[in-house]
Amino acid sequence: MTLPMLRRLLPVVTLLLGLVLFLLFGLERYFSFEMLSRHHAELAAWVTAHVALAALIYVLFYALAVAFSLPIAVVITPVGGFLFGVWLGALLSVIGATLGSVALFLAARTAFRDLLRARAGATLARLEDGFRRDSFNYLLFLRLVPVFPFWLVNIVPALLGMQLGPYTLATLIGIVPGAVIYAGVGASFGTLIERGERPDFGVIFEWHILLPLLGLAALSLLPVVYTRLRGGKAAP
Repeated sequence: MTLPMLRRLLPVVTLLLGLVLFLLFGLERYFSFEMLSRHHAELAAWVTAHVALAALIYVLFYALAVAFSLPIAVVITPVGGFLFGVWLGALLSVIGATLGSVALFLAARTAFRDLLRARAGATLARLEDGFRRDSFNYLLFLRLVPVFPFWLVNIVPALLGMQLGPYTLATLIGIVPGAVIYAGVGASFGTLIERGERPDFGVIFEWHILLPLLGLAALSLLPVVYTRLRGGKAAP
């Protein structure tokens, strides 16, 4: 393996190593609702006394969690709602998630795109051409539908040659609804802790919430459908 290739792989290897170590040492146990229940009073008091610093730390931690693809995002976003309120918590979550997604996108593009292009050749070129024409709408759809793994949606556009600007904007917009929903769940943590109850992290899959998200996702594809229909009519 050549030195330039090692350099290209280094960001992805670093992120993958971080994920492996996180899982190997079982660090996810420190990011649970049970752990928050034990320390919620001290944490809330510290955040109230240091709002700006707490917000910065939260955004940076969220960005790292997404970049390393740590399986704790479903908890981090509600914690933002608990600590900062629904709207500020959702805003900070969106910023952190977008920054982390961009980092993973750039790492994947640097490491794998040229290698994949060399192996796949014309097949990849056709996929890239189809994806690039409406890449913003496709990615927006994938972000809005909460069934696709977040880490996978971060990587695939990089491999298909999506530009950084549209990727960042589609990510920023597409994760807003889910962030608001989960921040709203987190805003009720205080009451749930007092009652000794657990939050329902699967609320996003309830039909009264899922259907509007699917509707937004379908709307994001309307420009693609219109372009295809118009192109079909224009063809001889």
